[in-house]
Amino acid sequence: MGKDVLSQSEIDSIINALSSGDLSSKQQDDELLQAHKVVPYDFRRPNKFSKDQMRTLKNIHENFARMLTNFLTAYLRIPAAVKLESASQVIYEEFICSLPLPTLVTVFRLSENNGSALLETNSFFTFPIIDILFGGEGKIIKQARELTEIELSVLRRVNEKVLNNLRYAWEDIADISPLIESLDTNPQFSQLLASNEAVALLSFSTNIAGNDGFINLCLPYITLEPVLTRLSAQNWHTRQSKMDWDMTKALKNLEKKLKFIKVELTAVLGSTTITVSDFLNFEEGDIILLDRQVDKPVDLCLEGRPKFKINLGTLSTKMAGVITDIIFEEEETE
Repeated sequence: MGKDVLSQSEIDSIINALSSGDLSSKQQDDELLQAHKVVPYDFRRPNKFSKDQMRTLKNIHENFARMLTNFLTAYLRIPAAVKLESASQVIYEEFICSLPLPTLVTVFRLSENNGSALLETNSFFTFPIIDILFGGEGKIIKQARELTEIELSVLRRVNEKVLNNLRYAWEDIADISPLIESLDTNPQFSQLLASNEAVALLSFSTNIAGNDGFINLCLPYITLEPVLTRLSAQNWHTRQSKMDWDMTKALKNLEKKLKFIKVELTAVLGSTTITVSDFLNFEEGDIILLDRQVDKPVDLCLEGRPKFKINLGTLSTKMAGVITDIIFEEEETE
């Protein structure tokens, strides 16, 4: 029999215990609860997202974190890191009350046909970015303060790019086009939902120029409801497998085309330093002393980058070179 059904012997045992007075009503209730493994249901915290849907949301936003890491590193030109720390479902009021003051709350629509969502970025994330974009090294302020209008304008453009990466992270599940509706520094003013509405909360840790911060992405249930049927592990893995296959095929095609691309090889005989006066006085027949000895190999450069060491000579009526060594990346940077 199923685990949630009492056997006949268990029922008889409880009835006999009650008849003999060995078991109180409270004890009976406790045994029945234990037998059925009843779990109390909190109506203030409804679990509207299934475990499967939460796992898929986690997979999507782990991918988003990787994309955001690459974007911030390239955009700011400094080391940056973003990592998904947790994916949970909470009520909207609980999320809003957990936010620090001040912080930056960006309200955006997932698309024209979907509802709104929230992106919260705290000062340990925003101020290093502002400092870098204004020519600094990415320092944080010692005391939290409100953002100026200029800083808000800059961060709006940054968050537009952040949300564009969110679009790419979702493209295998749903076609979204995030559009910023408003920015606010006080989360208490963001009355986006009723206080007891269920939301999916994705929390990310960040590191910008050595400063640890965090980002919170709040996706309301009513906003995601139109695409919930696509948030299944099977659907995700099917799409991921197709994407992996497409990527493998694309890489093979790229490799095939690369083999026919022509590149320039140049042998660098040597170099020296002269004055402008010497250059202006050069005449035919002048001898220029280079920094390379006659018996030493020269660099063979691929598109301007040294890749091989060669000894120069001739083959038939043309100059030629014999490769004697390979120059690795570490040697190039020395």
